[in-house]
Amino acid sequence: MPLKTIPNVLSPHLLQVLALMGHGDEIVLADAHFPSSSICRSGPIEVRADGLDIPTLLDAVLQLLPLDQYENFPVSLMDLVQSDKDRNLQTPVWLKYRQIIDKHESSKIQIEKVERFAFYEKAKKAFAVVHTGETAQYGNIILKKGVAV
Repeated sequence: MPLKTIPNVLSPHLLQVLALMGHGDEIVLADAHFPSSSICRSGPIEVRADGLDIPTLLDAVLQLLPLDQYENFPVSLMDLVQSDKDRNLQTPVWLKYRQIIDKHESSKIQIEKVERFAFYEKAKKAFAVVHTGETAQYGNIILKKGVAV
């Protein structure tokens, strides 16, 4: 039986990871195409959530994880590569992320876009990478943990 008020999409392993994270630690919610296992060879904890999409997981995580209010950009997205920018590729999942973040945060959170390979390097320094079943293009997102107020 699930715990009261804990979203049932959060596995025991992910709950443990969230509890172990400290102020300033980062967690990657990675899409199905992200090289999670390779990135995690550099140190981050790998958590599998293959059957979940990122908006569902993001909504659940943000019920427990405060974002860092002391950072200019406590949320990072993988930016489009130039060829996708040139063809004006749309990323509707980003709008979903914005809505979910706004739902859970009392102040306006700034979101940065990070070039693809710089995003991979940032992910290597994260506390954990959660590999999901998300198939939306450019679905990867990094959250920086803050303190509950």
